[in-house]
Amino acid sequence: MIRYGLIGKSLAHSFSQRWFTEKFAREGLAHHRYDLFELSSIEELPVLVRDTPGLRGLNVTIPYKQAVIPLLHGLDPLAAAVGAVNAIRIEDGRLVGRNTDVAGFRSTLLPLLGERRPRALVLGTGGASRAVAYVLKELGIRFRAVSRSAQRGDLTYDLLEPIVVDVCKLIINATPVGMYPATEERPELPYAAIGPDHVLIDLVYNPPETAFLRAGRARGAVTANGQAMLEAQAEEAWRFWNP
Repeated sequence: MIRYGLIGKSLAHSFSQRWFTEKFAREGLAHHRYDLFELSSIEELPVLVRDTPGLRGLNVTIPYKQAVIPLLHGLDPLAAAVGAVNAIRIEDGRLVGRNTDVAGFRSTLLPLLGERRPRALVLGTGGASRAVAYVLKELGIRFRAVSRSAQRGDLTYDLLEPIVVDVCKLIINATPVGMYPATEERPELPYAAIGPDHVLIDLVYNPPETAFLRAGRARGAVTANGQAMLEAQAEEAWRFWNP
C-alpha cells in the first residue's frame, strides 16, 4: 500500500482526504490511500514516519507549516524563500519540504485581479500568510500584514480604520477565523468601508462561504474562498511526491 496523508493539530475541517481518495478512484490507483494524522506536537512526526509503512508524502496544515522545518532533511528553493512548508516528500527516510500554497494562491488570485494591482491587506502572519506575501511581492502588489500582535504584523486590528480598508482594495484572510466549526466568526474589520471595488479572498474553504466573505458580498465585493487554492496546491503536491 502506497500511503499519503495530512498532518496538523485538528483536522475535522479538512477536505483533503476526500479529495485525494476521489482522485485515486478516478485514476485507478487502488493501492493508494490518504489518511489524516492529528499530531498534538510536531515532534511526533519522526515517529509517525517510522511507524507508517509505505508513507510517501504528507501535506502540512495549521499550525505546523513553519514548525516542521527543523525536522526536515531538506527544502526546495521556493520553500526556503517562503519560510513555510505544506508538502513533504519521503524517500528512504529523508524528508524534503516544498511550498505548494504559492502555486495554489497564485492560481486563485490572478483571475480575480486581471491587470489590476491594488494595495492589499493580509490578515494573519502564520505559515499560510507567508505564501500569500510571496505571491503579492512577486506581482508587485503593496500590502500590509495585520496581526493580533504588534510584534508580528504591520498593523493590529484595532488600527484598521475605515480609510485603510477603503484604500486597500484586496483583502486576504490567511487566518483560520471563520473555519468550521466556528463558522460565525469573522476578522474584526470595519466592513462598512468595503465596496464593489474590493476583492476579498478567504483561504478557508469549509464552510464554502465564511462570515468574512458573506459580509464582503453584502457590500458588493468580489469574493472567493480557498477551494480553488486547495485543489491547485494538492495537484502541485502530487507532482512533488511523484516526480
